[in-house]
Amino acid sequence: MNLTKAKKRLGLLLLLLAVLVVAALYPLPPQAPVRYYDRQSGLLKTEKVAGERWLVWLYNNPVGEATLWALVKRKVVSAVYGNMMDRPSSIKKIQPFIDEFGIDLRTAQKQTFSSFNDFFTRKLKADARPVEPGAAVAVSPADGKILAYANIGNSDFIIKGTRFHVVSFLNNAPLAQKYLDGTLVIIRLAPFDYHRFHFPMSGRVSPVTRTDGDYYSVNPLALRKRAEIFCLNKREFTILSSPLFGDVVMAEVGATLVGSIVQTHTGNAAEKGEEKGYFKFGGSTVVLLFEKNKIRIDEDLLVHTLQGYETVIREGERIGVADGLTRHP
Repeated sequence: MNLTKAKKRLGLLLLLLAVLVVAALYPLPPQAPVRYYDRQSGLLKTEKVAGERWLVWLYNNPVGEATLWALVKRKVVSAVYGNMMDRPSSIKKIQPFIDEFGIDLRTAQKQTFSSFNDFFTRKLKADARPVEPGAAVAVSPADGKILAYANIGNSDFIIKGTRFHVVSFLNNAPLAQKYLDGTLVIIRLAPFDYHRFHFPMSGRVSPVTRTDGDYYSVNPLALRKRAEIFCLNKREFTILSSPLFGDVVMAEVGATLVGSIVQTHTGNAAEKGEEKGYFKFGGSTVVLLFEKNKIRIDEDLLVHTLQGYETVIREGERIGVADGLTRHP
């Protein structure tokens, strides 16, 4: 290669680099805040999003989107970061995290931790999450913010005009047929939430089905750009068979920087409120799918979802009753 050609290539590379730098620094578009309903007070509040500027850059900037596609969504990034959070050196991240998000450790079984993930996956005291009693009552499997759709076939999901694809989500067309007109419940766990998940009702438990996928963020800031994320991310599901609720799909969905999904339950039977597993570091999601006419979701959750808002929920709190049964006042 002669000197002239080398100079031209160098010039093109420098120009490309300059374009990338300008694009990376391009002002981020303003984002509507993530609003949600506090179920106890009935007030509409604004969520403090962990890593908000980073998320907006990844999903709304051309260089950020390229970085997302080439690197951030991939398993290796989440696995490496998850391993870092297992190291004793990660302890120094715990207190700043507690301070930033106002986490109350008084409900935790222990107060000292060996790593950030040890803190992140902490167990709670037995009385920290009372489980709503009654065989006909379904409860939230996790702490987080909930969306609920009484009939998937008639509901737009997250972004108007984009529907939740049951077949793609389950990766099993024959099984998906049972839920095409069923009920969909989504519980989104932010990084500051309690990250263990539990069974929403008692029943027989199938083996876990695992589907490999990517690790996109499940925060609404990301979902506004890519509503199909739940069908792209890594996910695992179990079928919980109940005499009152039928065959309920309980699925755990991975997300950016989720080190792993850990299933702790063993055996083929489960009690309502019993632990099923936990997520290591990162925000995550639990999805419930009910067959048609098997559950009547509480009205406040449906109304808030219809308005485009999530509702704060805690593990063990009621989300609905078996269809055809009288609802509690």
